[in-house]
Amino acid sequence: MGNDDHRRRKTPCGFCMAVFKWIPVLFITAVIAWSYYAYVVELCIRNSQNGIAMIFMLLFYHLFLTLFMWSYWRTIMTSVGRIPDQWRIPDEEVSRLFRADSPETQKRILNNFARDLPVTNRTMNGSVRFCEKCKIIKPDRAHHCSVCSCCVLKMDHHCPWVNNCVNFYNYKYFVLFLGYALVYCLYVAFTSLHDFVEFWKGQLNASGMGRFHILFLFFIAIMFAISLVSLFGYHIYLVLVNRTTLESFRAPIFRVGGPDKNGYNLGRYANFCEVFGDDWQYWFLPVFSSFGDGKTFPIRHMEEDTESLLGYHSDTRIELEEDFLPEPRFQDSIP
Repeated sequence: MGNDDHRRRKTPCGFCMAVFKWIPVLFITAVIAWSYYAYVVELCIRNSQNGIAMIFMLLFYHLFLTLFMWSYWRTIMTSVGRIPDQWRIPDEEVSRLFRADSPETQKRILNNFARDLPVTNRTMNGSVRFCEKCKIIKPDRAHHCSVCSCCVLKMDHHCPWVNNCVNFYNYKYFVLFLGYALVYCLYVAFTSLHDFVEFWKGQLNASGMGRFHILFLFFIAIMFAISLVSLFGYHIYLVLVNRTTLESFRAPIFRVGGPDKNGYNLGRYANFCEVFGDDWQYWFLPVFSSFGDGKTFPIRHMEEDTESLLGYHSDTRIELEEDFLPEPRFQDSIP
C-alpha cells in the first residue's frame, strides 16, 4: 500500500473505510459457509438415501470447494507488490520537477531517470509515463490504483469481491478462482437438480427448513453460475490475447507503433504460458508460475523497440493520473 493509504488508516474514518472494504468478501464467505451447510448437512447427510452416492458426492464436493477456496484466498492475500526504488525519483528531484517553469525542464529532469529504465509504454503525447502520487516512472502495464493508493504492476482492475487489485502477482489465482467458482456452482446445481425437481413434485423426503435450504441452494448456484460463466469466459479471452481489462478499454501506447491492443500478443499458447507458466503440473493449482517480473514484458515489435528496452528514450514528460485534477502548477506546463 502507498504512504497515503497508510496514513488514512490511522484515522477513525480511514479505519472504518478499511473495514467497509471487507464487506463484499465477508458476504461471499457467508454464502459459501451457508452453501456448505445446505449441501453437506441438508442435501447429503439428512436427505440422501444412497450411502455410496453420498460418499462420492461429498468427495467431489470437497475437492472443488478446496480448489475454489484456495484460489480465492490466494487472490485476496497476495500483495500487489512493490515497485523497486530505481523507478522512484528522489524527493529533491521531485521538488525541482514541481517547481519547473517549462516542459523542457521537466523533460530533462525525468529523462535522467527514465533513460536507464526498460519502459516502452508512452502517453498520448509520446512521453514516458510518470505518477505524481507515487513519484515514480511507471513500468509498462502498471497503473495507479486510487483504492490501494499505489502503483500496481500489470494492473487488470480493482475487484471489491476480493478487496484487492488483480495484478501481475495474483492474476493466475483470480482466473482460477473464477473457474473453480463456476465449477463449484455447476456441480452443486447438477447434484441438487433431482431434489429440486422432487421438491416441486411434493415428493422430497426432507422436512421443515431443510426443504427450503435445498430449494435455495439450487437457485443460488444457478444464479452465480450464470454470472460467472461470462466473467470467466471474458478473462480466458484476455489471457489468450495477452491483454488486461484496462488495456481492452484503452490500448497501450508504444514508443514504436503507437496505440496497439495486440502489442503484447505473442500467440495463444505463449500468452497462456505467460500467465500460467509452461509446466502443466501447475496450470490448475493456485501457485505462482507466471513468467517475468511484472515490470518488463515481451512485445511483438521487440526488434524494432530494442533501443527502448535498453533504456535509450528520447522524449520524457509527466503523465497525470486520469482520476484527479492536475495541480495549478502543472496547468500551464502540460500540453
